[in-house]
Amino acid sequence: MKKMLIVFILFLVLITSFQTTILSSAEPTQDSEELRLQGMLMNMLTPYIAKDLNNYYYPKILKDFSPNVTPWKIEVIETRRVNRFRGFILEITFEIEPTDGGHWVPVGKDRMTYEISYGPEVKLINHTHLKTYKYPPELYCPLLQ
Repeated sequence: MKKMLIVFILFLVLITSFQTTILSSAEPTQDSEELRLQGMLMNMLTPYIAKDLNNYYYPKILKDFSPNVTPWKIEVIETRRVNRFRGFILEITFEIEPTDGGHWVPVGKDRMTYEISYGPEVKLINHTHLKTYKYPPELYCPLLQ
């Protein structure tokens, strides 16, 4: 019986430490070279993303305003080199939640893949609209627009 209790306690300790490791590694708590480079990339690509999202959302989904994109609402899903090791044609896939821009209420969720090459040339190669969120009507006031 004692062995079972000890095994059970060890099992709980292992599970708890494993969950803590997973939760603590989900969001970085301090700056790094990778985070700074990702931040610079988001700053540079946000105008392209905003233009493409505006073309998709307005006026087909949003009739009263254009969606707003902020760099902190862009999550990098995957990056890859198109033309092998040290090639300079790259693909990057994002998941993005555009907002209304005023109250920062998300209006949808999209997955977008861009090809980035020297020049620089930025080209949208895939856009998948994942969700449209219902925008609360009490937040929209046409008199304030």
